[in-house]
Amino acid sequence: MPGIGQIGEDDQSGLSWRDGIVPVSNRFDDPYFSLSDGLAETRHVFLSGNDLPARFRDGFRIAELGFGTGLNMLATLIEWTRAGVPGRLLYTSFEAFPLSAAEIARALDAFPETRAVADPFLAAWETGAREFDLGPLRVRVIVGDARASLPGWEDKADAWFLDGFSPAKNPELWSEELMADVGRHTEAGGTFATYTAAGHVRRALQAAGFQVERAAGHGRKRHMTRGTLGPRP
Repeated sequence: MPGIGQIGEDDQSGLSWRDGIVPVSNRFDDPYFSLSDGLAETRHVFLSGNDLPARFRDGFRIAELGFGTGLNMLATLIEWTRAGVPGRLLYTSFEAFPLSAAEIARALDAFPETRAVADPFLAAWETGAREFDLGPLRVRVIVGDARASLPGWEDKADAWFLDGFSPAKNPELWSEELMADVGRHTEAGGTFATYTAAGHVRRALQAAGFQVERAAGHGRKRHMTRGTLGPRP
């Protein structure tokens, strides 16, 4: 990807750092979050795209493809706390290539609002914990290929954050088969949101049973995609 800064020692971790701030996956040649304010994109795409925080309630379940730096999780924690919702939120994320705590901390330094609440997460992550509590959030990160782990997941989501690397760079995470599994693991009336507007992704989600619509994207992206699971046949 043009414009990426010096790799140096970061090469061994699979990361480069654009402008010293934005982590870029060397494996997928794609940034972990938007170059145009990743936190604002999270709020626009994944939170507003799923009509959150308006839908929050005790026991609400979010599932995510692509945990990355944990930015979406921390933004969710902030919005849940700000909304004053009683009870707990269950947050499950599927991640094939987890970053180290040091890499995540460096990435989150770009977002003081999330970095300010990240220490308990980073402390748990540093110990190797992939299930932990962050106040009202019960977090579970399932490490491995989602194509293998999602079919056997024992729960369903009320809202999905589909946040893998771009379909052009990481097509496996946007396949028709995996989107069908997303549909099977969504509660009736549940929703999804994603930054991509790729036609084959929209068609796969429609085939999975979602009523799909394009919406205004974040920053320079003209469109994103969101949808609601229709009645089961």
